[in-house]
Amino acid sequence: MQDRKTVKLIKKVKKGNQQSFKQLYDLYADYSLRTAYGITGNISDAADIVQETFIKVYRHIDSYDSEKPFKPWFYRILINESRRLLKKRSKDAISVESEQMLDSLHGHETNQLDLDSLHDAIEQLDAKHRTIIILKYLNGFKEKEIAEIFDMNVNTVKSRLYQARQRLKEILGGGKLE
Repeated sequence: MQDRKTVKLIKKVKKGNQQSFKQLYDLYADYSLRTAYGITGNISDAADIVQETFIKVYRHIDSYDSEKPFKPWFYRILINESRRLLKKRSKDAISVESEQMLDSLHGHETNQLDLDSLHDAIEQLDAKHRTIIILKYLNGFKEKEIAEIFDMNVNTVKSRLYQARQRLKEILGGGKLE
């Protein structure tokens, strides 16, 4: 269930209230920029992705179903824009600099595993696993929310998270990640 503030803002945005759209932007811009940066590894590309995402949100807000949570709908657009830009630029890079993510991945203090090593390991993941890892550990999405974003079964998300963690474990030399 989404918060009341978001619901009210979306209703106002659907009526053409630009101030409400700015407030919606302020609510989501920071996290979306971090997500786009995590996917692209480039702040300029991330900013372009966020801008395009919000343009699409504004243009298509009438197609948003208010009965469903906004966040997965929004992040689906963001992920699609990220993919579009990566395909266009033929890049396959990522940069993740989140100690919180690192702690979540292996359950120990960050000094036990070098953040640069994690960055390098995540770069080696394929796009489908890398994106799910970013959404789960960098943005704190639940498996159900990730499933909604990608329009897939929750068990598929869990399986991909497991596979991604196992692959990270292999890349990082067999250290315990779970």
